[in-house]
Amino acid sequence: MGPDGRTAGAERVVGLGTIAREWGRIGITGFGGPPAHILLLRRLCVERRRWLTPEEFEDGIAATNLLPGPASTQLAVLTAWRLRGVPGALVGGVCFIGPGLVLILALAALFLAGDPPLWVLGAAAGAGAAVPAVAVQAATSLVPASLGRIGRDRGARARWAGYALAGAVAAVLTGPWLVLVLIAAGLAEIVVRGGGSGTGDRGSGGSGGRAVLPLATGPLALGGLGVLGAVAWVAFKVGALSYGGGFVIIPLMRDDAVNRYHWMTDGQFLNAVALGQVTPGPVVHTVAAVGYAAAGLGGGLLAAVVAFAPSFLFVLLGGRHFDRLRADRRVRDFLTGAGPAVTGAIAGSALPLAASLGYGWQWGVLAGALLWLVLARRGVVLALLAAGAAGVLAVAAGLPPA
Repeated sequence: MGPDGRTAGAERVVGLGTIAREWGRIGITGFGGPPAHILLLRRLCVERRRWLTPEEFEDGIAATNLLPGPASTQLAVLTAWRLRGVPGALVGGVCFIGPGLVLILALAALFLAGDPPLWVLGAAAGAGAAVPAVAVQAATSLVPASLGRIGRDRGARARWAGYALAGAVAAVLTGPWLVLVLIAAGLAEIVVRGGGSGTGDRGSGGSGGRAVLPLATGPLALGGLGVLGAVAWVAFKVGALSYGGGFVIIPLMRDDAVNRYHWMTDGQFLNAVALGQVTPGPVVHTVAAVGYAAAGLGGGLLAAVVAFAPSFLFVLLGGRHFDRLRADRRVRDFLTGAGPAVTGAIAGSALPLAASLGYGWQWGVLAGALLWLVLARRGVVLALLAAGAAGVLAVAAGLPPA
C-alpha cells in the first residue's frame, strides 16, 4: 500500500466513469445482502479487472468488519478509494447506495400510503410475517464465526453465552439503549483479557468507551430539532454505533420507530424491514423507510445521509490506518465481547417482531419461513417474495386485512 493509502495494483488511474458504472451495476444487481455484495465486489476488483490482489481484498474485508455500521457498504467505499482516492470513494459509494435507496423510498411511498390497495396490504402482511424468521436466520449465521473468535476455553465460552443472553434480553427490554449493552459487553471482554494498548502490551482502555459520550449527549443535542432531529439521531445510531452487520439495526430502531416516537405501527416496521431485505444494496436502507414514515421524502433522505455518512468518514479519514486497527488487541477484544451480544440481540429481536403479528394466517407464513431459512438454509429474498405472494393470496381469499 502506498503513502496515499492506495495499493500498488491500482497505480494506473481508474476513471471515475468506470467506477460509477461498475459500482452502480453492483448497486442495482446486489440482491441478497452483504454476502452477495462481497462476492460481486471480489469478482469485479480481483477476478475480472485485477485491480486488487486477493490478499488486499481479504484485508479490506477484515478491516471493515472491525468497524461499526454496514460492512459491505464500507467495503464498497474502501475498494473504490483504493483505486482513485477520495473522488473514487465518493463516486463508488454513492453509486453503490443510490439505486437501492431510490427503490426503497418508492416502495415506502406505496406501502406506507394512507390508503394503499388491498393487494399491497396483503403483500406487506405476508412479507412482514417472515421477518422474525429472517432475524433468527441472521443470528444463527453469525454464531460459528463468533464462537471461533472467542476460542475453546470454557471460561471464554461461558462469557460468550453470557454476552449473547444479555444482548437477547436487552433487545426485548431496553429499546433504544441496546447499544449500551453492546458496548458494555465489548468493554467487559477487554477488562477480562487485560486488553493492552496498541499491538503489544495489554493495559486498560480502548476506543469503545468513547462511544458512550455521543450516545449520552446525542438526544440532548438533537432533541431541539423536532422530528428531523429524532430521525437524525436514530439514523446516527444505525450508522455509527451498530456492531455486527446490517441486521442489528432491527433492535436498534424498532423501539424508537414504534414505541418512542410512534412513527410506525409494528406491522409497518415489519414491512420496512422486509423492504430493506428485498431491495438491492445495503440492508441499512431500511432506515430510509423509517425516515420516510417519520417525515416523508425529506425524512427518508436525511436518514439515509446520516446513516451512511459514517461509512464514508471511516474510510476517508482512517483507511490508511486500517492495518494498525486490525493489529490492535483492544479492538479485537472489544469485538470478541460485542459480537455475541449482537448475535443475541438479533435473535432476541425475533420475539417482539413475532408478537406484533396480528392475523392467524401470518403464523403459518412464519412457520414456513422458519423451515425455509433456518432448517433448509435457503435464500432470504426468495423467502420474503414467497411470503408476500402468500399474503396477496390470503387477502384474495377474504382473510384479514381484507
